[in-house]
Amino acid sequence: MFTKKGNKTIDEAKALSTLAALCAKAEYCTGDMDDKMRRWGLDEEARQRVIDYLVSHQYVDNERYCRAFVNDKVKYNHWGRNKIAQALWQKRVPEVIATAVLDEVPEEDYLDVLRPMLKAKWPTIKADTDYERSMKLIRFAMGRGFELDTIKKALPES
Repeated sequence: MFTKKGNKTIDEAKALSTLAALCAKAEYCTGDMDDKMRRWGLDEEARQRVIDYLVSHQYVDNERYCRAFVNDKVKYNHWGRNKIAQALWQKRVPEVIATAVLDEVPEEDYLDVLRPMLKAKWPTIKADTDYERSMKLIRFAMGRGFELDTIKKALPES
């Protein structure tokens, strides 16, 4: 099948070589690959054949991708478990894989990220009482995807 990609025509073989080159440079999940091919206009059968090839030749591995994604989001983006799980769901990473990888992350890793973030945020929150300030801080942390139990353990003592 031929389609337009910018000013180029692209068929299944060209899509395979383009995606293999991309995967050699960075981690991608099967959902990312499928989205790219869908935008290029490849039909479902061709997309599945390309994905099967990429997976069987280890260009794409959802578990490997998931581990890298989770690690980066915790360390660099300071996201909590819930926000990471939502992002993986949007990328169509199988829930079984996402849950297993998220379960491997120790709670201490989340606390190491959350404690300094909450400590820095505490003085910037405007509130009449410490209770109100704590509630605003909890809402802030939940917006970053952290679970309530983790937040309670990380709250600064005031």
